[in-house]
Amino acid sequence: MGRHGWNSGTGRWRLTALIGVGLAAMALALTMCATYSDGPGGGRDAGTTADGDKVHGTPVPPRGDPQPELGWGFTHTQYSADEGDADARRRAEQTLSAQPVPQIQHIMGWGAENPEPSPGRYRFDELDSRIDLIRRTGGTPVVTLCCAPDWMKGGKEGGTDWSRKALETAPLPEHYDDFAKLAGTVAKRYPDVRHFIVWNEFKGFFDDDRGRWNYEGYTELYNLVHAELKKVDKANLVGGPYLVMDSYEPRDPTYASALKGPWGSVDQRVLDAYAYWNEHKRGADFVVVDGASYTRDDELLPDTFRATEKLTAVSEWIGDRSGGLPVWWAEYYVEPGDDDDDRHGWSEPRRVAVHASGLMAMARGGASTAFYWNPQNRGAACAGCLWRSTQLSDGGGALPMMKLLSRFAKEFPPGTRYDDTVRTAAAEDAPDLRVLADDEVVLVVNTLDRPVRAKVDGTSLDLRGYEVRWQAR
Repeated sequence: MGRHGWNSGTGRWRLTALIGVGLAAMALALTMCATYSDGPGGGRDAGTTADGDKVHGTPVPPRGDPQPELGWGFTHTQYSADEGDADARRRAEQTLSAQPVPQIQHIMGWGAENPEPSPGRYRFDELDSRIDLIRRTGGTPVVTLCCAPDWMKGGKEGGTDWSRKALETAPLPEHYDDFAKLAGTVAKRYPDVRHFIVWNEFKGFFDDDRGRWNYEGYTELYNLVHAELKKVDKANLVGGPYLVMDSYEPRDPTYASALKGPWGSVDQRVLDAYAYWNEHKRGADFVVVDGASYTRDDELLPDTFRATEKLTAVSEWIGDRSGGLPVWWAEYYVEPGDDDDDRHGWSEPRRVAVHASGLMAMARGGASTAFYWNPQNRGAACAGCLWRSTQLSDGGGALPMMKLLSRFAKEFPPGTRYDDTVRTAAAEDAPDLRVLADDEVVLVVNTLDRPVRAKVDGTSLDLRGYEVRWQAR
């Protein structure tokens, strides 16, 4: 997530997630504003192809008609399980295949190179690799159509500036059609991809002069992309606007709105942008947002766990206005990062407990689909990673966050009817338990860092500090 907007003043950024072309390209910066040259006689278009819309690999036929509700999954970032030690990659694929979940991949950045460095010249090697990984592991592929090649943003043909400023730049209006055509090319190349998100967090669409989002420009781009994807295949499902639901602490009048609670108040400018898109879109199959339980100043209000109630409130607010469209969270965050946006301050049990509460909060609000932003890296220490790095010879095994996500996806798939009749016996610590249930299972989260004894749904439980317990009914 782009640090909740463009004017945070914190200077923080997930570079390891954003710059997705490999460590060597970052270190040498050879691709920044440079031309491609792959050997003698290469030229700027060496290594590219003119037939980008040629079907890649062996598409996996969808099981029935694509559905707009996908459940609980994750987003691939710069590093994933398609590179590294061969044995570790196999273990990672086994980890992902054990309980297949929907998986997002962006078309540029976050592990994928510039897909169209020059007009009509394509380079899809890394995107191909990610789609192949999703196919092999049985996941439902979702493509986020972001970001845009340099020449669509006023940059040079044949080169790529991977700086934050460049990647966050939106296509120029005169190239909206070109970006829509690129989206169509991607859809033709991967015909088994039926779910598409248009752009990411309104990147490059903030109007500094007016101090608000350029929602007119985004909606124009969205409508062109939507039309192109439907022209490729009417069964393609398309959604937006992927807005960041920023919030301020409750007493801060800055851009205050009626969407508020003890956790804060959502920025009215974001709600205005959603309202415009919602009124002027020419079709959508689902609605996409993202955001954090904490404020723009990284405050968890009124506390770490109750702050997740924001995710419920936002989901309900969008659901009330979506006209029945499913609500997706393309990203959600419950743990503020440090100055480098790293998250090493929490223990893994605490992290899992708070994320479980976040998932429960989205489900209570009516959201049917959400994606965990996987902070995968190359090292042994990786706070919140889903699997042990495949760069390590013993890598690939599931980590606690993967176990939570896959179990949640299994137990609470789209269409789950949640049971609100579950009771927690009156006890001193009862208010500190989070509970979500359907007819078959109860999920209980202890929000305290100490053991708790309680009776939930008629069963006596002894819970460790921050324990997440699945209890059959």
